[in-house]
Amino acid sequence: MAAHRLSEVSGSARRWLILRSLVRSVLSVTGMLLLYFLIPLERFDLTAGLVVTAGLVGLAVLFSWQLTKVVRAPFPGLRALEMLTTGVPLFLLLFAAAYEMMGMADDGAFNEALSRADALYFTVTVFATVGFGDIVPVDATARGVVTVQMIADLIVIGALVRAVFGAVQGALRKRTTEGGAPDPGPPAPDPDQLS
Repeated sequence: MAAHRLSEVSGSARRWLILRSLVRSVLSVTGMLLLYFLIPLERFDLTAGLVVTAGLVGLAVLFSWQLTKVVRAPFPGLRALEMLTTGVPLFLLLFAAAYEMMGMADDGAFNEALSRADALYFTVTVFATVGFGDIVPVDATARGVVTVQMIADLIVIGALVRAVFGAVQGALRKRTTEGGAPDPGPPAPDPDQLS
């Protein structure tokens, strides 16, 4: 019988699977950050609204596709962790790019000029709901995009995380019932189910 949970895999194989998953996540995030800081955004003649709209539609498609990968993965918990550790940074970089483009297009969009690092910093403070107040949107367009980010943040934090954990639980439950064991019904919250 195949292992259904990471905890059922031998110690060295489990460490290798976790390490491989972590390395893939770190490499993905590093690649995204490099692209963010190296792509010449000033060459794009797009509005921030178009960037955000297209990016959110693209992310929704990507997240839907990734959820199917989670369900089919041999270890859905690890696959879900990879999905979240790459999907959330991609989501944040989308808004950071939009904020920098807004700042380049309109000097009055924010209370100060935004570098790429400033735009990413601002995006993360909005996502984390910290709101230090050092960088603030000033014009209506900038405030509108920040409002969209705040709403999308709630969706990412709530719905996406719930969908990912639901997919992991569903995949584990399906494998358990296919393996001949009776379906125990909805599982109680168990930290081992995340692996």
